Amino acid sequence: MPRVKGGSASDNKRKKLFSITKGYWGRKKNVYRRAREAYLHSLSNAYKDRKLKKRDFRRLWITRINAAARSQGLSYSLFMNGLKKAGIQINRKMLADLAVNDMAAFENLVSKARTALDN
Repeated sequence: MPRVKGGSASDNKRKKLFSITKGYWGRKKNVYRRAREAYLHSLSNAYKDRKLKKRDFRRLWITRINAAARSQGLSYSLFMNGLKKAGIQINRKMLADLAVNDMAAFENLVSKARTALDN
């Protein structure tokens, strides 16, 4: 029986992997076993970090809202409680955007939250 080397399929498989791992450090870009390990690791990191990204952005938005609310003399928790009592439903992403780009509108929300807290 003739010997089968399976050259083109294996070559294409390796070539595809090396094109994906191009730019990796050290042997992770040109040694098949190391490249495959690095590639699989990067896939799991990408999945994990897509989840962490949501957490990180929420943290950033809360930090921005807190800073803007404190500049108006109100803590973050009191501000959010006041908005809830006032019946204002606005998400943290939009609140943070207002705090950074439109301080007048944010001050208006702070005043509404403060009046709701006083009642």
